[in-house]
Amino acid sequence: MKDFYLPEQIKNIIGNRSFSLDDTGMSDSSVFIFDDMVLKIQKDSAFVKNEHAMMNWFDNKDFVPKCLCNHTENGINYLLMSKISGKMACDEEFMLSPSLLIDNLANAFDQLWSTDISKCPVKNDLSTVLPMAAYRVEHGLVDVEDAEPETFAKGGFKDPEDLLNWLYDNRPEEDFVLTHGDFCLPNIFIEDGKFSGFVDIGRMGVADRYQDIAICLRSLRSNFSGRYGGKIFGGFNENDFFKAIGIEPDWDKIRYYILLDELF
Repeated sequence: MKDFYLPEQIKNIIGNRSFSLDDTGMSDSSVFIFDDMVLKIQKDSAFVKNEHAMMNWFDNKDFVPKCLCNHTENGINYLLMSKISGKMACDEEFMLSPSLLIDNLANAFDQLWSTDISKCPVKNDLSTVLPMAAYRVEHGLVDVEDAEPETFAKGGFKDPEDLLNWLYDNRPEEDFVLTHGDFCLPNIFIEDGKFSGFVDIGRMGVADRYQDIAICLRSLRSNFSGRYGGKIFGGFNENDFFKAIGIEPDWDKIRYYILLDELF
């Protein structure tokens, strides 16, 4: 890691351990994978602070990473954490077994939805998130090229400001649970056929359950259709997904939360 500056607190822990660089996902962080720990280096932000707060709140829970060292210096955060065991839910092993994948996603939802949120330190309800989206729109931080093809195409929204106004005008009632916040397949891990934990929990907090349902469904559609990696997988049935999580789909809410994510 000679090309990366590391604070002494981090160096003293990792020493000369070997590592691999994780290039999965779409974040702007640098992630180094060791045998039993993970180092994430990224610009300090509200999401970074949330991730650390949620780790501290969960403390000894096994399904989220444990903080081993957290240090911010010159606007850069260095978070060293324990490693969640297993493989990403988008691994080919699970893509070839849709029923196994869906069952594990349902177990992941159960872990979140059964958690007592009365003392959760992070709220990601719409009263919190919409102003954050507005800030991103006002400061030109929304990447329209990264959006779903139809979002800003003909017949869609004119621009991010147009979408933001629609989100304010169509704000749904919220059903609060603990949510991951970015419930896509690379952030869900499975080991020995069973859900083993979450990673990238910077957007975790109290929000409507459809925040996660919508992003999970979008991720399933994208991974099974070959959008990531080019390989098309068969056998995924959306009805089986909703049956497994015990939800009658609210398609308006699903659309709303997918569109909200377009601004982040």
